[in-house]
Amino acid sequence: MFNFLKAIYQNRVLLWTLTKNEFKQRYFGNFLGVAWAFILPAVTIGILWFVFQVGFKSKPINDFPFILWLVTGMFPWFYFSEGLSNGTNSIVANGFLVKKVVFRVSLLPIVSIATAFIVHLFFIFIMFAMFIYYGYAPNLYWLQIIYYLFATSILLLGLSWFTSSIMVFFKDMGQIVAMVIQVGFWFTPIFWSISQVPEKYHWVIKANPVYYIIKGYRDSMMNHEWFWYDKTLTLYFWIVTLAIFVIGGLTFKKLKPHFADVL
Repeated sequence: MFNFLKAIYQNRVLLWTLTKNEFKQRYFGNFLGVAWAFILPAVTIGILWFVFQVGFKSKPINDFPFILWLVTGMFPWFYFSEGLSNGTNSIVANGFLVKKVVFRVSLLPIVSIATAFIVHLFFIFIMFAMFIYYGYAPNLYWLQIIYYLFATSILLLGLSWFTSSIMVFFKDMGQIVAMVIQVGFWFTPIFWSISQVPEKYHWVIKANPVYYIIKGYRDSMMNHEWFWYDKTLTLYFWIVTLAIFVIGGLTFKKLKPHFADVL
């Protein structure tokens, strides 16, 4: 871990350059350019808000306007899904670096996660602005978002190490991840509340580590609860996340020597 953190620091300029290049490559040639990174999620939020708030007349949840409850679930999900999707393709998409440049390949998923992270920071400020607009003053609990950002990033890095290394040898991994993201969206309480599900099934929903992230954003912005209040769920999340991190790292390390040959 120390060597990995040292490598991040030593390659910080290169990582930032690669992150900027990924932004340019993804949106190069579009009239609106990088703005599409923000427009598409915003349109999704608008559609869901219209369907459930205007169409289904969704009532305030926990005395908070539905739109605020919705964005505290959607924004972290956008970060997770975008980071995992891009992280899975990070090695295959940067095959030229793997084959021709002396470079710590394990840093490539960080570039994809960093790209999603920058977009997510923009939406966090939008979320803060929306709460202020609705009359909710900033408070110390909002700072807890930093902790959940860190937790999400560690989870993403472990998953991306695993999926990106498998993707080199098994191209179907990209489709599997896309399917898991699609299914995960509907089975994670993003625009519906866990209270709507019979209590005997709650453990199934809480087994999903992303549930902890979504709940954390809402606890920070609405419920005013610190992450250590629910010790059991916090301990479970970090056990699962660190297990994924270790398994992902070991899988990546095991398969890395064969990347250049296959690519």
